[in-house]
Amino acid sequence: MSRVAFTVVGGGPVGSLLAISLARHGYAVGLYEGRPDSRQTSVYQGRSINIALSDRGWSSLEKIGIGDEVRQQAIPMYHRAIHGADGELSKLPYGQEGDAIWSVSRGGINEHLLNLAEDEAGIATHFEHRLVDIDFTTAVTTFELANGEQRVVEADYAFGADGAYSKVRRLAHNLPRFSYSQTYMPQSYIELNIPANADGSHQLETNALHIWPRKDFMLIALPNTDGTFTCTLFLNHAGDPSFESLREWPAVEAFFEANFADAMAVLERPVDVFLEKTAAPLFLVQVFPWSFNRKVALIGDAAHAIVPFYGQGMNCGFEDCAELHALIDRYDHDWERIFPAYENARKPNGDAIAELSKRNFVEMSDLSGDKRFQLRKQIEAKFSERYPKLWTPLYSMVTFSPDVPYAEALRVGDEQNEVMESIMAMPGIADDWDEEYVMERLHDLALQTFGAHQ
Repeated sequence: MSRVAFTVVGGGPVGSLLAISLARHGYAVGLYEGRPDSRQTSVYQGRSINIALSDRGWSSLEKIGIGDEVRQQAIPMYHRAIHGADGELSKLPYGQEGDAIWSVSRGGINEHLLNLAEDEAGIATHFEHRLVDIDFTTAVTTFELANGEQRVVEADYAFGADGAYSKVRRLAHNLPRFSYSQTYMPQSYIELNIPANADGSHQLETNALHIWPRKDFMLIALPNTDGTFTCTLFLNHAGDPSFESLREWPAVEAFFEANFADAMAVLERPVDVFLEKTAAPLFLVQVFPWSFNRKVALIGDAAHAIVPFYGQGMNCGFEDCAELHALIDRYDHDWERIFPAYENARKPNGDAIAELSKRNFVEMSDLSGDKRFQLRKQIEAKFSERYPKLWTPLYSMVTFSPDVPYAEALRVGDEQNEVMESIMAMPGIADDWDEEYVMERLHDLALQTFGAHQ
């Protein structure tokens, strides 16, 4: 009897990790990527080349047995370094002492996962295979090769892991009762660069995610292992200021000087790059169902493309893979049960992290630079350290608590927000925040709200 075969459409990080997981369960996997092999050509040029990997991503990698290898290529970031408009620098820790999110190269982690996939006996990788059709009842796929020829691939099952612009998902639009929504954010983005010092060291603090929050827009910088920083400018597509309104050199230079004066000293040709690049849109995709006829399913951004403001896009996709990894064992390879179980487990969490990601733009671009917001975070951190079973801050639930589903984090976070609104409304809170009576009041409110879970 021949081995059960899977086709995985999309050779990005999620598709590669999924292929490894399936192969380690004994399946034959064909991994198909429309672009050339990124290890031989620069397919990531000008695209998002940094991502933040947090505990959910690490937990997913470790469940499949490759966490330690990837960690060697990552830089821990222990806090946000907030750059004020006046040049003042402040720090906002991500969690408790030692908690960090990790800056990793998207291209680097993708190539590492591809290398691991090719080391698996059950995986065959194919590049420059562009999907043109998929049969959702048989999982038969048709690809177009670089020379124009077509190749028909038969398999028992197929996954669309082909990203935010998924062709598998677009083909699913022809199916009955397929719900789809795509929502654009007001902001678009371009990437900028901070080069390394002559000796290869970083020009800014290495172990931090740098943010220049300016309310309706912001600049962020993530460190790379070669001493550079990958920077992203998020700015409204239209309005004033916006990518549409800033078209001339003097106006762009004045915009940077007024808002990012300290960054101007280290950014590489920011005005030129701003004028040369076309801003990319930010959008969210929500669909249902995620699986079709117990034969084909969507995973990663193909199922739940989100905006990057919580740094959870790839983490969520990796968590999809870990969920499937567990379900294969739980249901003893019965895909009639695995597909619906996967969809039911992951869809609510995909919706929750999409909502949380939208909200976090406001926290990053506006609130993170606000002294009152920073005070609120201090109070939460102190209380959480004292009563860790009663209160885990929302950011820590999302980023450092892989056992807490995103949907649960969203629900609890909304309840915590109501409690903290009451605390921040207390007279004299700015001066008395460190007084014991504040902790006692917060403890009383938290017990009323969460006492049953203590």
